[in-house]
Parts: sequence; C-alpha cells; structure tokens
Amino acid sequence: MGTYVTVENARVGILMGSASDWPTMKRTSEMLSSFGITHESNALSAHRNAEILKQYIEEAEARGIELFICAAGGAAHLAGVVAAHTEKPVLACPMQAWSLDGLDSLLSTVQMPKGIPVATFAIGSAGATNAAIFAAQMLAMGDESLKTAISDFRANQAKKVAPLE
Repeated sequence: MGTYVTVENARVGILMGSASDWPTMKRTSEMLSSFGITHESNALSAHRNAEILKQYIEEAEARGIELFICAAGGAAHLAGVVAAHTEKPVLACPMQAWSLDGLDSLLSTVQMPKGIPVATFAIGSAGATNAAIFAAQMLAMGDESLKTAISDFRANQAKKVAPLE
C-alpha cells in the first residue's frame, strides 16, 4: 500500500506529519540513540496518508514497537490519530509551524478529549529532546541497563550546572 522505513528490533516509532519536521525530530532520534534505544523514523501524515498510517501502526505493533513519538505542526492531529489506533503510549511533540509560532500545534495536541490520552511536550527542539528522555524512562521500567544509562545521563546533566562564585 505505502512505503515507510522499518528497523529490525525497533522499540520506538518516531512519526512526523511532514519531512520538514526532521530537523527538530532528529534530536529525538539522537537522544534515543545515545541511550542505545533502537528506533525508526517516518513521515506519515494523519491527513494525506491516513490508510498508510493505520497500516504502519498495525505492523509496527506486530513487530514489537513499544511506543510512538509523534511530531506535527498546525492542527497537529498526528498524535491523536495514532493514539486512536493503538493502546501503546503516544508522546506528542508540537512543531513550530507556519501559524501562531507553534501555539496552535501545542493547544490542539494538549487538548485531547478524555479517554484517548497523548502525553504532550514543549514546542520544538526542547520537546523533541524531552520526549526521547521520557520514552527512555518509560522503557527503563523493565530494563536495568537503560535505568543505568538514564542515571548516568542525569548525573552528567547535573555536572553541567556551574556553581555560583
């Protein structure tokens, strides 16, 4: 039906509404890689590729994807559409888009109706990075080596704060 990238043993599926979201979502990919989390990235629009998106979600779950991180701008429906088709956790990264500097993306994502939750992060690169860290924390609940990697990451973050003199 459609084409998308699959990665053997991927635990996380990164989805973007458009390839133009990649410069921001590359940070998600890099952060997941830094924790040793195998993942795959695809641009699949909730509006322009609805049937392909549904097929991807079904196949991704069958292959072992444990959660999805979704990025979209504007109306930002991608995360909600993904959440409607899976019981896996969905993390949303609103993109800074052509309208309202990303506020439209944030509000349309964070205001999901009750019953189909989507965890929503900050607009842009901070949210993309934090979504990856949060995903790692979720996956670490059953993975001791990942717990250690997160502890090390946090210790290194603390070292970056310079003491006041």
